[in-house]
Amino acid sequence: MAATIKCGGDRDTSESTMSVKKVLCSAAPLTLRIVAECPVTKARACDLTLPHCTVSTPVFMPVGTQGTLKGITADQLDSLGCQICLGNTYHLGMRPGPDLIEKANGLHGFMNWKRNLLTDSGGFQMVSLVELSEVTEEGVKFKSPYNGKEILLSPEESISIQNSLGSDIMMQLDDVVSSTVKGPRVEEAMHRSIRWLDRCIAANKNPDKQNLFAIIQGGLDAELRQACLNEMTQRDVPGFAIGGLSGGEEKDDFWRMVTLSTEHLPREKPRYLMGVGYAVDLVVCVALGCDMFDCVFPTRTARFGSALVPWGSLQVKQKQYAKDFQPIDPDCQCPTCRRHSRAYLHALFKSDTAAMHHITIHNISYQLTLMRSVRQSIVEGRLPEFIRTFMKRMFPSQDQYPSWAVDALASVNVTLD
Repeated sequence: MAATIKCGGDRDTSESTMSVKKVLCSAAPLTLRIVAECPVTKARACDLTLPHCTVSTPVFMPVGTQGTLKGITADQLDSLGCQICLGNTYHLGMRPGPDLIEKANGLHGFMNWKRNLLTDSGGFQMVSLVELSEVTEEGVKFKSPYNGKEILLSPEESISIQNSLGSDIMMQLDDVVSSTVKGPRVEEAMHRSIRWLDRCIAANKNPDKQNLFAIIQGGLDAELRQACLNEMTQRDVPGFAIGGLSGGEEKDDFWRMVTLSTEHLPREKPRYLMGVGYAVDLVVCVALGCDMFDCVFPTRTARFGSALVPWGSLQVKQKQYAKDFQPIDPDCQCPTCRRHSRAYLHALFKSDTAAMHHITIHNISYQLTLMRSVRQSIVEGRLPEFIRTFMKRMFPSQDQYPSWAVDALASVNVTLD
């Protein structure tokens, strides 16, 4: 039941596209071995071999925007068993800058991280910094939030920065619009993302060391997303991401676009659902066929005193925990839960930022452990049972199950009782 990355046949006969494919096919530094596939859902457990180590999927990737995860060190992240984390091309490209990082032997050397790195393209800042950006065919013009200077982030510049960063997985620069936007702008962005993908492929100086992933766009329009899938899967890139979601759209629309995408993405390539980090979303989208996820949620919510637990979240700052000497989660084996009580963290939050640090460690551990448990259930052929147990613990009663999750799981033959 093992599948390995191979170069597919050319379906586009244009000379330029064929040459791009030939270069990329020469030695993509990635292999995907499918270890097990769920006989009921679309879930699979894979071994994703990258230059710095093999990643066990499904996997949650913590986000370290500027070369670090806020509130946790690289050594601590390593000790939690994290095999891959993220860096941000836009912010790292602005400061400290690609030249300095390249002199430090890339982002791995700069942040002293020995495992894998994925860098985004900078495209998401078109949405998050929309008031500072302008999109043209050439690229995205930004006014720097640091000094107000105008810069152009083109597909070529995005890849150049990522080549300097030396990440194991690079993301193409795509034309990103909010998932709530409708109309001709969505179609324009989808077609431009395809054109920019070809420019990114051509600009990659390290195809033998760094893997370039395409990003499927098309908003919430099934026809546009299908058209993007048809076109982008003709490019023999090492992996594919599902983009343009998790931006405030209705969950019913969200899951339908996810399952449409996984239905038509190549079986032998990794599938990365961008910007997803809520526990329920992770479990459901694994069942829909996704392999990789990322989100700032676990680290951001930790800074507000919210600890992730199998029954949702625990708000450490609340008075009810002032004299509670249990760990955050009695079943959790993370360093925070082994050493500190809810009462200690409650008191610490009033006087010391170390509280955020301790909860960040717990939240990252929770996400990584959840994905390991999901993977184990796939390998052992019991994912539907795992999902039912997970949902029962997450929600006090079936009446509280999110209807979108019930429908999404039903679409892959998992009924919740």
